[in-house]
Amino acid sequence: MHVRVLGSAAGGGFPQWNCACRLCRGVREGTVKASPRTQESTAVSADGERWVLLNTSPEIRSQIEAFPALHPKAPRHTPIGAIVLTNGDLDHVLGLLSLRESQPLVVYAAPCVRRGFIEGNSLARTLSRFPGQVTWHDIADGTDIPLADPEGAPLGLTLRAAPAPGRPPPHLKGHVEDDPLESIGIALTETETGRRMAYVPGTAAITPALRGLMDGADAVFLDGTCWSDDELIAQKLGTATATSMGHVPVGGGGGSLASLAGLEAGRRVLIHLNNTNPLLDEESAERREAERAGWTVAHDGMEIVL
Repeated sequence: MHVRVLGSAAGGGFPQWNCACRLCRGVREGTVKASPRTQESTAVSADGERWVLLNTSPEIRSQIEAFPALHPKAPRHTPIGAIVLTNGDLDHVLGLLSLRESQPLVVYAAPCVRRGFIEGNSLARTLSRFPGQVTWHDIADGTDIPLADPEGAPLGLTLRAAPAPGRPPPHLKGHVEDDPLESIGIALTETETGRRMAYVPGTAAITPALRGLMDGADAVFLDGTCWSDDELIAQKLGTATATSMGHVPVGGGGGSLASLAGLEAGRRVLIHLNNTNPLLDEESAERREAERAGWTVAHDGMEIVL
């Protein structure tokens, strides 16, 4: 199984366009040892030829161009066989609108995420220019789903999902009812080898179901949005806690490092990092603590072969 991190930051990227916090200012000025990051998206392949996108960030075009394996091989072609959405947040779905150029697409998503993207969204009609431009497949809790391309050819990967505690996308708040599948974690298993990766870029808690996806996986990609629950509040950049936004903090007694101390997994990677997270600073005490606990921090262009 081939895994390529296309983007590793949370919504807004790093540095964030309207932020001059210590980290954003430092990466711009070169005074903090950190690398710029685009918004989170990852590509996975069983054969190195046909790829599945996990989320489609607003920077998906530049992310595709930065990875030659995703370049077209013919005048109208894409190696992207399917797309999986873990929730309906804008940083995960806006890239779909950039993939509108007369290309059949297959999208796997929870029904509530599909409805949130399509219903009442006039821009979504750009993906309905011709019959069958987008084929949607529903994701259900705990069901094994073999992934296939627009022609129905198997991609050599099977998906299993579990609910991830969170909240509806901010733009849908007050317009939709809560649904346990608004945000999900997924496991992808390679058909031929049985290799498995877990991908949980957003969750407010580590539930037994999510733990089940991660235990024994060859690689785990986990929500690394904030180091501390009051990170935005402490930096006077907001009033919401990490958990209220649907993200378990990494550090602290109730954080993911502590709760997953006994996790059995081959590679452990923190992804979807907010621009305020001290993990972005490669020389920070928080980065050293995470690395001592066996976790690495995702960066754009990171590649793993399982």
